Amino acid sequence: MKELVRSHKEDNQKLGIYSVCSAHPLVIEAALKYELTSGKQVLIEATSNQVNQFGGYTGMHPKDFVNYVHDIAIKVGFPIERIILGGDHLGPNCWQQESASSAMAKSLELIKAYVEAGFTKIHLDASMSCADDEIPLDPMIVAKRSAEMCKVAEAHIAAELKSKLTYVIGTEVPVPGGEATEIETVHVSKLSDIRNTIDTHVTAFEALGISDALSRVIAVVVQPGVEFDHSKVIRFKKEKASEISRFIEGTPWLYEAHSTDYQTQEHLSDLVENHFAILKVGPALTFALREALFALAEMETEIVSIEQSSRFKKVVDDVLLDEPKYWKSYYGDKHSTIINNLHYSFSDRIRYYWSEPRIQNAFNLLIGNLRANPIPLSMLSQYMPKQYQKVSEGVIDLEPTTLVIDKIQEVVEMYSKACE
Repeated sequence: MKELVRSHKEDNQKLGIYSVCSAHPLVIEAALKYELTSGKQVLIEATSNQVNQFGGYTGMHPKDFVNYVHDIAIKVGFPIERIILGGDHLGPNCWQQESASSAMAKSLELIKAYVEAGFTKIHLDASMSCADDEIPLDPMIVAKRSAEMCKVAEAHIAAELKSKLTYVIGTEVPVPGGEATEIETVHVSKLSDIRNTIDTHVTAFEALGISDALSRVIAVVVQPGVEFDHSKVIRFKKEKASEISRFIEGTPWLYEAHSTDYQTQEHLSDLVENHFAILKVGPALTFALREALFALAEMETEIVSIEQSSRFKKVVDDVLLDEPKYWKSYYGDKHSTIINNLHYSFSDRIRYYWSEPRIQNAFNLLIGNLRANPIPLSMLSQYMPKQYQKVSEGVIDLEPTTLVIDKIQEVVEMYSKACE
């Protein structure tokens, strides 16, 4: 990551890196397969609510996630040394309903678990208020807590990994998990706020005696003016971010941009060229996954008898409606609106449910049925026209998981090209 920053600053400001923020095995496989022969490093990140010392919503501890990614890499034949593992929103995010002392104690254990597992890109995010904090939180308190977490990382990183250890700081972070309401506009971070973020963190690091760790800070999270809600996307307008883009040129750092999902390739390229050179993407990848799986499910209904069918979409709906924890506060109360959002929202809350056993069983049956009853090429043209073209040209095989991976790679390709 340090070499990327140096290269962007000194040699080529069109050079960036995209961060795959997903734990789904097909998403990770799609990214690794796409970059298999490119020579590029692949950055894969886990979030604090997804993977933590208590298991997170994936049920994985940090070490489990490392092994999980490495197993996929071995399956694909991707060199493990070209994988960078990052931790996103590491801090009190999961424990905001607890007191600050309790939440921070867990945050320090979280950081320790991540660096001991081998994660080397650490987003220090203490921006959220805890139960007994003021709202909004004083920026100096945010910086002090970030420094405390950094000190733990410095103490527990393996000696052979310390040269690779990097930090991302910043409080201008889009809502973890996505917007819960419709948005019309989104503000671009103010230069004064970015300066304050940097100044408070420098002060806090120095006060804790970890000034050396500042040399491992590579980026600041800011809001470049991109976001999405259930049905629309706020596109990047480089002219609105020109002031903060010029500012970061005079620092040793870059910007990290969250919620870049659903931007066009041109907008992604503009982000990189304007020094928002670390592009986070998550929901757009699982949105493509969902599109592919729903297309397969529709084709299954055409070629497999109802008695043998996986009834994949029905199973997904049943699970989502039985267990509304991850979407209830996002999609309102009107049934028709809920169903449409569950199926098609850009925020893609389905991504929290793919590992649920009933859905996994239905997925396995869906794939098995379509392997036993191959999809007619003419039907593939109706439901997955881009994949039909590639099958026709002999670029990919007419195999259900291959079709899914290729669909996800449509998104991966945009990000990869934007970062070249």
